Amino acid sequence: MNQPIWGIDLGGTKIEGVILRSITDPTPIVRTRIDTEASKGYEHIISQIARLIADMESQSGLKPFAVGIGTPGVLDPTLRTMKNSNTVVLNGKPLQNDLEQAMQLKIELANDANCFALAETQWGIVRQSAPEARLVFGIIMGTGVGGGIVMDGKIWNGRHGIGGEWGHNFLDESGGPCYCGKTGCVETVISGPATERYYKSLTGQTLKLKEIVTRHRERSDAAATKTIERLCHFFGKGVSVITNLLDPDVIVVGGGVGNIDDLYSTGLEALGKFIFNNGVEVPLLKPSMGDSAGVFGAAALVADLTPVYRS
Repeated sequence: MNQPIWGIDLGGTKIEGVILRSITDPTPIVRTRIDTEASKGYEHIISQIARLIADMESQSGLKPFAVGIGTPGVLDPTLRTMKNSNTVVLNGKPLQNDLEQAMQLKIELANDANCFALAETQWGIVRQSAPEARLVFGIIMGTGVGGGIVMDGKIWNGRHGIGGEWGHNFLDESGGPCYCGKTGCVETVISGPATERYYKSLTGQTLKLKEIVTRHRERSDAAATKTIERLCHFFGKGVSVITNLLDPDVIVVGGGVGNIDDLYSTGLEALGKFIFNNGVEVPLLKPSMGDSAGVFGAAALVADLTPVYRS
């Protein structure tokens, strides 16, 4: 089908919307954003999404038959309510149902990491570098650590909607307590804030991750180098679990931490030491879509739906 597709990326700070010409032509017709204003509550977020859709209709002269929305957290397949969202006012809420009632539209939801993986598969680095890939694992490493699975071009959500959530697998006790209630999660060890905390534990100094990376590259700070080497070690160890379980054709590594070049050399070497295989053949790829991936992937959620246009 070649109709325009509509997507929204629901973030904690911004809500971004896009209308793409079609699944085969991802040229934006409209791309716009507004503030989420999550502090004003759940109902306000619903109204902000409605406002954004109305703005997109006004700018384009089009009306959607459906809208795909990438969300923090996930819709529980059984309870039909949101869970695991760091925008905490969403948790426990029937977001899909409430949006459909408010908009009188078909709404498709997916976790933002799944949208990232879907976009990079459909239009991004997977299409460019590994077009025959059937199983793609998308990693987001930034403030948190998340993941998404795309199988034969479709998101694999899993029975409980948590497919790909490797950020809350156990990795190492040194990570300490996690907001999820467990200790030593992947997220507590190799996220951006976790990496910064480790550097501070060595030096007593608070530095942003970019500065730690710069000092490591310049070889001007032994603690910075130790920090990045630790990151690569545990990255390889954490990704080895994904590799052993899923054996993906390709892994795409996004997010701010994913920009660190050492992950694709030292981190890949660490992966080779931990996986149950003779050598590493799974490519680790940098994404190509930048900050477009989330909202474009959200639009792709509705590409296969049958158009039922509103009057």
